[in-house]
Amino acid sequence: MKHKVKHIHFVGIGGAGMSGIAEVLVNQGFTVSGSDLGNNAATRRLQAMGARVVQGHEAGNIDHADVVVTSTAVRGDNPEVIAARARSIPVVPRAQMLAELMRFQRGIAIAGTHGKTTTTSLVASILAEGGMDPTFVIGGRLNAAGANARLGKGDFLVAEADESDASFLMLNPVISVVTNIDADHMDTYGHDFARLKQAFVDFLQHLPFYGVAVLCEDDPHVRSIMPLVSKQIVRYGLSESANIRAENIRADGGRMLFDAVRVNGTTTRLPIELNLPGLHNVLNALAAIAVATEVQVPDAAIIKALAEFNGVGRRFQRYGEVALHDAAGSVRGSFTLVDDYGHHPVEMAATIAAARGAFPGRRLVLAFQPHRYTRTRDCFEDFVKVLSSVDALLLAEVYAAGETAIVAADGRALARALRVAGKVEPVFVEDIGEMPQTILDAAQDGDVVITMGAGSIGAVPGKLSNDGSEA
Repeated sequence: MKHKVKHIHFVGIGGAGMSGIAEVLVNQGFTVSGSDLGNNAATRRLQAMGARVVQGHEAGNIDHADVVVTSTAVRGDNPEVIAARARSIPVVPRAQMLAELMRFQRGIAIAGTHGKTTTTSLVASILAEGGMDPTFVIGGRLNAAGANARLGKGDFLVAEADESDASFLMLNPVISVVTNIDADHMDTYGHDFARLKQAFVDFLQHLPFYGVAVLCEDDPHVRSIMPLVSKQIVRYGLSESANIRAENIRADGGRMLFDAVRVNGTTTRLPIELNLPGLHNVLNALAAIAVATEVQVPDAAIIKALAEFNGVGRRFQRYGEVALHDAAGSVRGSFTLVDDYGHHPVEMAATIAAARGAFPGRRLVLAFQPHRYTRTRDCFEDFVKVLSSVDALLLAEVYAAGETAIVAADGRALARALRVAGKVEPVFVEDIGEMPQTILDAAQDGDVVITMGAGSIGAVPGKLSNDGSEA
């Protein structure tokens, strides 16, 4: 590939998955260009590295490209895709390009409905601490690296495996992790949960005969597919039957303390101080420990990496204290600001539980923007349940992500259902641009405010300055 292909063009280069692959290819010496509808931190970083990034999609953007890479968010009527096909330039999906990168290294692929980004980041951090210098491609910004991708000189490539469009079936790793299986992106699978589970089986069956499947023993759907997997399985979780399990779990502020117990002929016990909150992150850490054990990372490096883990952008990301002012401009208190990417009810419940553990006794205010009308429709009752569990709720309109609005699956419908449920009185915020001021108006001294969602709400924390005014 490298001798024939010199110029690679990305349509939608600013996306989390796309920008990471583009960065690795830039570092490998390829000429990389790309287009997107807007600029963000990822596109600016790529430009600084030498990639040519343009705003907007036009046929001329693909001039001189040898191959064009697209994500599932890019439609077939995109002018760059049409131009590439007219010129017989190969158009390949993002996952296929990731699979090409994985062919040159030993792949470690992290799959699952929830927890992929954090688990991938933990694995990459542990391998780096162990001196293995991995390449990684992550769906979020690894704070310690300042990026969501890095080209390493070691043998391993650590990457997320995306089930949302079934593209993870293109990958051929040597170690595969499945954190959990839940009903999300069901349009891809014809709203058939059995088809979704079979896709995970097929993903695991892509492992070579010497490969290892690292599977969560605690997740009932993952457990149900284990008999269908004809590869070596390492089970992790809190269950007694797990090969790697956590004992003596306790929360310590924003950290989780536990003993990681490994049972494999002999029993070893690692004292872990995980620099992340929440029981769900204990499970993510166990998955990472399982992978690290398979590739023989020293125990001391595992312990150190987990204790010093600096987190991932938009995964329980702490912005510190934001000051509150009265009408006269005097400081009347402050609140703690946390930002999270959670957009499925299961993820949201885990984050809320983590916040309760990290900040016991404090009022929890959630500013939430639903993501996709189809998800809001399919998980409507679950959204009502999880949103009713906070102390105060600021609810934005649905972020469409390219979808057409669905009747009774928008923000107002969700707000009405929440009022009927009667556990929380939502404040509906139709324009996301008004969310920063709405937060400042609603917050009280000592509150914990979480901004949450996978859409444009991610820009809200940066618009709240430390002096309690909009930046």
